[in-house]
Amino acid sequence: MVGDRSRYGLFVSAVGAGVLAVSVFLPWYAVGSATHAAVGSVDGRLATLSAFHALANLRFVFLGLAGLALLDALLPLARGGGPVPGGAGGSVVLLGLVAVGCVLFRMLDLPTPVGQFAPTLREGAWLALLGGVTMVLGGMWPRCVYSAASADANAAGAWPGLSGWTVGG
Repeated sequence: MVGDRSRYGLFVSAVGAGVLAVSVFLPWYAVGSATHAAVGSVDGRLATLSAFHALANLRFVFLGLAGLALLDALLPLARGGGPVPGGAGGSVVLLGLVAVGCVLFRMLDLPTPVGQFAPTLREGAWLALLGGVTMVLGGMWPRCVYSAASADANAAGAWPGLSGWTVGG
């Protein structure tokens, strides 16, 4: 099946979109125990903020990007045993780049500090970045599936042209 779209890239993009969606509900920022002591915390634990709580409108952007990427990656995979169309999953790269850009913006421009201590990054932000990068890499996965038989046929036909040797000549 030379020329068919690889299903692995679409699957990788779908996994990345799922990771991006889940990361919205994980802790993105932590406020240290010194800040808690200043505001009256007794146990000195870290206070965490998820993207769902810390990022007012951007949380919907992340969930929307993840949902669109899941649709674009999974709909071609849901087809029967037929080949995946060549343009399937093409917008996943763009969606992933937008997600990576938004995540990097929120990682570099931290929310307003609580008191005098700025929050630090937690695992949710890093997983969101990983999810966006995975979406991009899955969308850039090699488009064609090559079989060993087609590679042997191409190599056998290329040798006479490379060597200058021809049959009967």
